[in-house]
Amino acid sequence: MRPLLMPLAERVGRRALWRRGARSQWLMTRYGRMHCYDSSGSGNLPTIALLHGLAAAATPFGPLLMRLRKDTRRILAPDHLGHGFSAGRTAPLTPTSLLGATRETLDRLLDEPAIVVGNSLGGAIAVRYALSSPQNVKALVLVSPAGAHCDDNEWRELKRLFAMTTRADAAVFFRRVYHEPPWFLSLVAHELPACMASAPVRSLLFGASNTTALRPEELEALDVPVMLVWGQEERLLPDSNLAYFRRHLPRGTRIERPDGFGHSPHIDAPDALADLIVDFARQIEASRLVES
Repeated sequence: MRPLLMPLAERVGRRALWRRGARSQWLMTRYGRMHCYDSSGSGNLPTIALLHGLAAAATPFGPLLMRLRKDTRRILAPDHLGHGFSAGRTAPLTPTSLLGATRETLDRLLDEPAIVVGNSLGGAIAVRYALSSPQNVKALVLVSPAGAHCDDNEWRELKRLFAMTTRADAAVFFRRVYHEPPWFLSLVAHELPACMASAPVRSLLFGASNTTALRPEELEALDVPVMLVWGQEERLLPDSNLAYFRRHLPRGTRIERPDGFGHSPHIDAPDALADLIVDFARQIEASRLVES
């Protein structure tokens, strides 16, 4: 069944963001047409870019985006290629095309180095963006990032969760993703299997393996401040992934394990996540002033 309520909710959310001052930027990249929210802020902290996860979109960042505006100069939140309001592709979506479209979008929109915040798949993209466009990245905030090496059983379990076919499967998925699933998700649970069966999601998910994962040398090569946020209620990704990032992220990485944070804390606890991001940004700015 073609989803109806989920796209409608996303359009309503976009209009709500427009009414509160965010605007939509549209950019044509070599990979496809990209949509990105662009909101000016009233603070003095650097620009923040928000990158969402697989089968998600930028619109659910709305509450976090609004809470960050008072402390930052600007916030960008692109929809990944084939997600949200960004156009799909006839060719299978790959990590290369996904990163390429995001890189072109941020490279063209950023007018200063940004603090790049990536959740889930967005965390893996944030790492690779920092490595490919280091001049545009001031720091990274990785929130339950994907991209760690997994053993065969972990890959099978993760892909099984996404390869849902029933409303009951969707309910299980929501319980794994959120600390406390919002009530309204029960209204769209029957549409989630069709969303997960979309060509962009399936091509990315079923093409994922340790050959596409973040390599230790990639994580170790990061030359910007990093904060890793991994909630105590993380139930989607295995504990081994946290261990992998602890082992290979640069020395000095700030690691936060907040209570009440599931896999998507911008939904579970947007105020608390905003506080962590702002505190980290202020820490970076203070260090810069001391060094200068």
